Amino acid sequence: MDISIVIPAFEESKKVARDVTEAAGFLEAHQFAGQIIVVDDGSKDNTAEVAENVQVSTNTKLQVIRYETHRGKGYAVRTGIKHSSGQYVMFADSGSCVPYEDTLRGLELLKSDACDIAHGSRKMRECHIERTQSLYRRICSRIFHWFVIHDMKIPAEFTDTQCGFKMYKGDVARHLYGEAITDGFSFDIEIIMRAQKEGYRIREFPIDWTCDRDSRLSPTRSSWHVLSELLKIRRTLRD
Repeated sequence: MDISIVIPAFEESKKVARDVTEAAGFLEAHQFAGQIIVVDDGSKDNTAEVAENVQVSTNTKLQVIRYETHRGKGYAVRTGIKHSSGQYVMFADSGSCVPYEDTLRGLELLKSDACDIAHGSRKMRECHIERTQSLYRRICSRIFHWFVIHDMKIPAEFTDTQCGFKMYKGDVARHLYGEAITDGFSFDIEIIMRAQKEGYRIREFPIDWTCDRDSRLSPTRSSWHVLSELLKIRRTLRD
């Protein structure tokens, strides 16, 4: 298996068919033996059913995993990566915010052994942003970025820790996510800290990005939960 693509989804019945179709189209266009894993994070709608009904080529394996209780994006990504078998593993947010062709940029970094983990970034100079976040979300993002640099000691060279388009050497992904404990949106920070602690190399690459205004993360409702996750990560990994 060349590439495993994990798509975490929570009540995404209107988007998930396009997500699977575009992921499958990318794999087929480049003749990758691929695996698409949709993880339905306890949706109340028919996200899983819609995903299962998408037709993909015989060279692509589609797997849909569903569980009843909503656990969080980190748990969903962790579940998908646990079931992956690809030489390279990635996860991509639902909503097709980043064209799958951008995968080739990260894949080149991994194949050339320039890094073990390749992060898509919306903040690099070479990026093309089709539609930006709201001003409120941009302010919240800057506050979050300041906090993780100054309090969590994430290197400032990482411009976009929360971008939902990340790639890994397969064994590295399965190892790091096998150790991870964060179920919610702060899981990216835990994985970065674990990777640094174990000496894995991380590089960013620019992406083309269109903001999906129908996001499942509400900065207002989620801020205290995110903060508590970050504090738990800090306690766990600084011991």
